Amino acid sequence: MREVCLDTETTGLSPSEDRVVEIGAVELFNYLPTGRTFHTYIDPKRSMPKAAYDVHGLSESFLAGKPVFRQILPAFLEFVGDAPIIAHNAAFDMGFINAELGRLDRPPLTNEVKDTLEISRRVRAGMGGHSLDTLCRFYDVDLTVRDKHGALIDARLLAGVYLGLMGGRQMGLALPGAEAGVVEAAVADPESPYGPRVFKSRITDAERANHLFFVATLKADAIWHDFQLVSD
Repeated sequence: MREVCLDTETTGLSPSEDRVVEIGAVELFNYLPTGRTFHTYIDPKRSMPKAAYDVHGLSESFLAGKPVFRQILPAFLEFVGDAPIIAHNAAFDMGFINAELGRLDRPPLTNEVKDTLEISRRVRAGMGGHSLDTLCRFYDVDLTVRDKHGALIDARLLAGVYLGLMGGRQMGLALPGAEAGVVEAAVADPESPYGPRVFKSRITDAERANHLFFVATLKADAIWHDFQLVSD
């Protein structure tokens, strides 16, 4: 399943008055980053308020001459495609993206949107704060890569947090038996709408045969004799 983690930086808090100045996006497949990213700075054609500059460090002079939103739009839409969009406090980012589209007489995005803020409030109910920084610390996502907020940096942090929220960092493994051919991975809360999930084996018959041949060459007390690779 392809998804896209998205983050934006802006000149302020009002989509109707402020503008997007940076977009960062990270492609996920089955909850893991593929290495494909989208990143651009955008000239807002307006001044940069000090409060916004203090957050992301993008000055009016730095952004001057960067492409405007209309110019980056085709590449952005191509990267996102029809994939579900993951964002933290998604109403903020999607509000700004759709406001920029509206200024160009374009319709708003219709992609499914998953808000990690709302997911955290469900999955971690009663566990304290739900800010991106708090979730990074909870799921051991390295925050040292970030000095100020940046769209691509925060999208990468969000990818790690999303994996944690979906159970990737708190999985319990159950091996149901060779005949089943699957490994079941369940999140800590089995009532969560985001789990449990079942992942089918990707081992082929040829790979299993090669593995068994290799194991046969090992000493009798080798631990690999106690395990089997199961193919579908």
